[in-house]
Amino acid sequence: MHSESRLSAQIAAEVRRARDEQDLRQDELALAAGVSVRSVHQIEAGKPTTRLDVLERVLSALGLTIDVVRRRQGFAHTRQR
Repeated sequence: MHSESRLSAQIAAEVRRARDEQDLRQDELALAAGVSVRSVHQIEAGKPTTRLDVLERVLSALGLTIDVVRRRQGFAHTRQR
């Protein structure tokens, strides 16, 4: 599984879990986040094409955030100069 697919799947699982824990339907979450139900569905389906601003609104409505942290070893690939 590519790292992009793995990340999308992890985000999807966390969004579904948080929505379920808060006893929200997809349409209720969409309304709270100010996005379409289709956007919520795509995020929960792990679609990697979701716009970041839409994802941020959904996460915020659920009380979630994403943190970006630097890997200890740096980039996985090094560029040739």
